[in-house]
Amino acid sequence: MQELHEWNLSYGEARGLQTQLAGRVRFTSLRRQPRLIVGLDCAFSKDGKRIFAAAVVLKVAGVNGGSAGQPDCLELQHVETVSAVQDTRFPYIPGLLSFREAPVCLEAAGKLSRQPDLFMIDGQGVAHPRRLGLAAHLGLFFEKPTVGCAKSRLTGTFEEPGTEKGAWSPLRDGEEVIGAVVRTRSRVKPVFVSVGHKCRLEDAIRLTLACTTRYRIPEPTRLAHQAVSTLK
Repeated sequence: MQELHEWNLSYGEARGLQTQLAGRVRFTSLRRQPRLIVGLDCAFSKDGKRIFAAAVVLKVAGVNGGSAGQPDCLELQHVETVSAVQDTRFPYIPGLLSFREAPVCLEAAGKLSRQPDLFMIDGQGVAHPRRLGLAAHLGLFFEKPTVGCAKSRLTGTFEEPGTEKGAWSPLRDGEEVIGAVVRTRSRVKPVFVSVGHKCRLEDAIRLTLACTTRYRIPEPTRLAHQAVSTLK
């Protein structure tokens, strides 16, 4: 795990750093199927003074072929869950949430007993006004393939994808494609997928769908959300 920067930053310093770090995000194809995937999520206490993070490690035990027209689905086995709690250090500023959330996520990830092949994070990757959401920011620290899978849109425009699981449409900022709006369950509202680091959008879409079973949210981030909710 890299030490990219300190966290005691002003608003202007944080914005400038986002722009600088966004230029270091790499869009490269995955070389192999991930064998260990970590789901990562965080949450705040009711008073906002503390922040919690949970990282859930899942082992890919097999691949089930999807039915006609449906994507393959990964068989995932739980390996471990780790967590961290910190005092909130950075104020709530839209567009700079990763400076508020990343430190506790890094602490949790630092407790993993095994190094994963890929992180799937509940948050935006490059689908961010300055192309550095939480998943992209953390991906640079991890130096691992990282996928952002968010429940809602932060920025960009899109056309509604088809109603069946596997349908998706591009999320655009002007002419630039910054992510994908992915239907992970038929006739259920989609999720917003984007590259965090060291993968391509097609990889991020494929893995999001492959990790989704009976629920709208892919298993790595769904289980991380459950764990952090229990911790909170």
